[in-house]
Amino acid sequence: MNIDLTDTTSSQINSALIRARRTTGSPAVGMVLTMVIVTDEGNHYDALKAANEASKEHPSRTLVVIGRPGRSRRERASARLDAEVRVGGDTGIGETVLLRLHGELAAHAHSAVLPLLLPDAPVVVWWPEDAPAHPSDDPLGALAQRRITDAATSEDPAAELARRAAVYSPGDTDLAWTRITPWRSVLAAALDQKHAPISAAEVEGEDHSPSTELLADWLGVRLGVPVSRVVSPGPGITAVRLTVEDGTIRLERPDSSLATLAVPGQPDRHVALNRRPTSELIAEELRRLDPDEAYAQAVRFHGAAGRVAGGNGHGGPAARPAAAVRPKAAVGKPQERVGKAAGSDS
Repeated sequence: MNIDLTDTTSSQINSALIRARRTTGSPAVGMVLTMVIVTDEGNHYDALKAANEASKEHPSRTLVVIGRPGRSRRERASARLDAEVRVGGDTGIGETVLLRLHGELAAHAHSAVLPLLLPDAPVVVWWPEDAPAHPSDDPLGALAQRRITDAATSEDPAAELARRAAVYSPGDTDLAWTRITPWRSVLAAALDQKHAPISAAEVEGEDHSPSTELLADWLGVRLGVPVSRVVSPGPGITAVRLTVEDGTIRLERPDSSLATLAVPGQPDRHVALNRRPTSELIAEELRRLDPDEAYAQAVRFHGAAGRVAGGNGHGGPAARPAAAVRPKAAVGKPQERVGKAAGSDS
C-alpha cells in the first residue's frame, strides 16, 4: 500500500503508517530496528532495493532521506516535507517512508527523522555515497548505534579510509570492510590447519581498492609482519600470499567468483569467493550492532601507517611496502590472532 503526502509533518506520517498497517491487516509492529538511508534522487532506488532485500532477514522501518535544497534563493528559503509511505508489497513485513526535504529543511533532516524512529529499537544510518566528514558528529549519525559508509564510492578510497581513521567512533563501519569477511574467514581457516610462523604477507588487488587496503591492514595488525601491496587488474582482491617456512600459503581468485587455496603439504582446494551484492553486505552489517573492534584496529592502522593506494603511480603491476614496521607487540602466534578476528565477524 502506498500513501503520498505533500507538504506534510512527521505526525501526519506516523498517522499514515498506522492507517496503512490497519488497511493491510498487520497492525502489530514486528520490526527490530530503524534503518535510515541518506541519499539523493539519483541513488535512492538502488539503495532502497538493497535495504528491502536486507529487511527480509532484519524486519525494519526504513526511512529514506532525500535532500532537495533547491537552486534558486526562493527555493532555498522555503521549507517543505513531502513523504511517500509504503507498507506491504516489496517491503515485506517492514515499512518504508521516503522523505523529500525541500529548501531549508534539507539541512535539518534529523528534526524530521527523530519523531519517526521506532521506540526502544536500534538505529542504523547508511550513507550509500557522499558520507559526512565526521559520521558520528553528523546530526543523523548521532542518533544511531551503527553508521555505515562506503569508501569505494569516493574518488580517492585510500585517502577516504585515512579520514575515517582520524574520526573513528565506536559504531562506525564501512562496506569496504564488510566485503572482505569471506577472505578473512578463509585465511583464518587456512592458518588453523597450517601452524607455522609467518614471515611476510602480500595482498594483490585492484588499484584504488579500499577492500584490498583494509585486508592488508588487517593482516599487518594481526600478524605483525611486513605486508606488501601488489596492484593487479582485478576485479577487486585477486590474491593473498603468506610466506611460511616451507613455502607459501596462497589464496588466489583470478575472476570474481572461484578462488584456489594452496597450503604447503596439502592438495589445492577450490573456495567460493563471490563478489556479493550490496543487499548481502547490508544484511551482514545488521547482524551485529555492537562496535566492530577488528575494523577499528584495521582502519586506525591504515591511518597511522599513512598508506596510499596506487602502487608505483603508473597503473601497472607493482609491489610496494604496505606500511611502516609493525609493532613488536603484534608478533606471536599469528594463526590464533587471525582466527579470532575473522570468527568475530563470520
